[in-house]
Amino acid sequence: MSDARIFYQEDCNISMLEGKTIAIIGYGSQGHAHALNLKESGLNVIVGLYEGSKSKAKAEAQGLTVMNTADAAKAADVIMILINDEKQAKMYQKDIAPNLKAGDMLMFAHGFNIHFGLIKPPADVDVTMIAPKAPGHTVRSEYQAGKGTPALVAVYQDATGKALEKALAYGAGIGAARAGILETTFRTETETDLFGEQAVLCGGVCALMKAGFETLVEAGYDERNAYFECIHEMKLIVDLIYQSGFAGMRYSISNTAEYGDYITGPKLITDETKKTMKKILADIQDGTFAKEFLLEMSDAGGQVHFNAMRKLQAEHQAEKVGKEIRKMYSWNNEGDMLINN
Repeated sequence: MSDARIFYQEDCNISMLEGKTIAIIGYGSQGHAHALNLKESGLNVIVGLYEGSKSKAKAEAQGLTVMNTADAAKAADVIMILINDEKQAKMYQKDIAPNLKAGDMLMFAHGFNIHFGLIKPPADVDVTMIAPKAPGHTVRSEYQAGKGTPALVAVYQDATGKALEKALAYGAGIGAARAGILETTFRTETETDLFGEQAVLCGGVCALMKAGFETLVEAGYDERNAYFECIHEMKLIVDLIYQSGFAGMRYSISNTAEYGDYITGPKLITDETKKTMKKILADIQDGTFAKEFLLEMSDAGGQVHFNAMRKLQAEHQAEKVGKEIRKMYSWNNEGDMLINN
């Protein structure tokens, strides 16, 4: 969508949600950030949680009204679903679908369940998306700093004729309009988000760092040196790219590093790598990945492979070395970050 619009504060009318009740379903990383930001923006927010949720006390301590999911959906005019993708469809059928009213707005921060047809809303409700391009703790901290996290906005179903306006009001409420809200579609967001996570941000980057670490250690270098050079410094480079692009990063590094960048990158990321990336994208587009993921996370799948992979990766030598190295950082707050997430 080359002509996609970008919306800012002046394009958003937060009063579109005044007098409406917004239910945030889930109180994890994104849930707590959305609920607190919206509340501090002057909107009426409630939180919907399953019975026995450990997050109830935390949400109430932060001044929010907590209900069970079904009651929250019934009381709300806007329902934002922020629980795990694999749990959304079952929860929707049980707690939300029976309580939707004509004119309500059903919202998502990721298009997975709508795009792949796992959730099929009735025709008389708006279906929209506000997808922040950052983890929840960043959505929260940027808002508190008077800034915002960029987000995507999409309208899947416009029953009221005001779906986009209301979604943009929500985006402004969480602070995203301070940075910019890019127009997209549920399909584009879902496919590009999954691809980016798998091929670059998580799968690609983690595999590259581990391979570099292993190569140095196997060559006889101190594992702590390997960790610093191939893992620790990744943040320094990514931060430079985040701030000023590839050119800005290259301006800030040495000529030696810049020369090595130009001649070595193409040796690692080859035409074969690009072919693999295209296959990854094709599996996302045709639903192969979604099918495999949902089966793995289902009762039948039992998350056996998922949990085994998680355990195996946690035992990697780089994780053990990194844990010891990070203890020496004077500013270390690793425990706090994990708790807050």
